[in-house]
Amino acid sequence: MNSNSLLGFALMGLIFEQPMSGYDLRKVFTTTAMGSFSDSPGAIYPALARLEANGMIHGTVEESASLRKRRVFQITHTGFEALKAWLFKPVTRDDIVRGIGNLMLRFAFMDRTVGEARTIEFLRGFADEIEAYLPGLYQFLEAHGNGMPLSSRLALECGIQEYEMRLRWVKASAAQYEERKRNQP
Repeated sequence: MNSNSLLGFALMGLIFEQPMSGYDLRKVFTTTAMGSFSDSPGAIYPALARLEANGMIHGTVEESASLRKRRVFQITHTGFEALKAWLFKPVTRDDIVRGIGNLMLRFAFMDRTVGEARTIEFLRGFADEIEAYLPGLYQFLEAHGNGMPLSSRLALECGIQEYEMRLRWVKASAAQYEERKRNQP
């Protein structure tokens, strides 16, 4: 099912890693970099309800010593298949230009979900797309940089440097996976 939102995939990824309540999920969003996806109960709880209504997750009420009951969610087979399909999507130019954070979210859930070989493939696609995009940025800077306001040129240079840094990180990450793969018995 591809109608899941980015928040929905983030929730399913976290729930796949370990069953969690809505409160547990909110804590993850408020205490980690995942807060950029949402830490609002006004978004998280309705997203959980939609995921459950669509058969992606299933919640069960846990009895506890406190008066409050905890509803703990687990991913269903349907949800796991949707999560895997999202993770298997190829990296595109649009992802590189507008969705680096989305790519990093996908990467964060790959190891346990789709395995090492697919993770390496993802990183290679990530590197390929950045390498294909950078020459156009260099050409634009070369052609227009001198005529740009200083702040605009510096902002463009910063963006280029961020892509260059991301490319180094992606290649180093792929190398770590390759090294680990070679050292496995």
